[in-house]
Amino acid sequence: MSLLVLLVGLATLLGAASYSGSPLFLVAVVVVCGWLIAFSVRERVSRTRNR
Repeated sequence: MSLLVLLVGLATLLGAASYSGSPLFLVAVVVVCGWLIAFSVRERVSRTRNR
């Protein structure tokens, strides 16, 4: 459920960013990439702890 809320929020932000300038769009891209990196590191750490 939280992933769905996140995707809807990102779609709204990126849709709004497409009408604004490039700096806002680049900030949104950096935020999304940072979140994805943090999520993948957290998942990797939790999977290696469980083994």
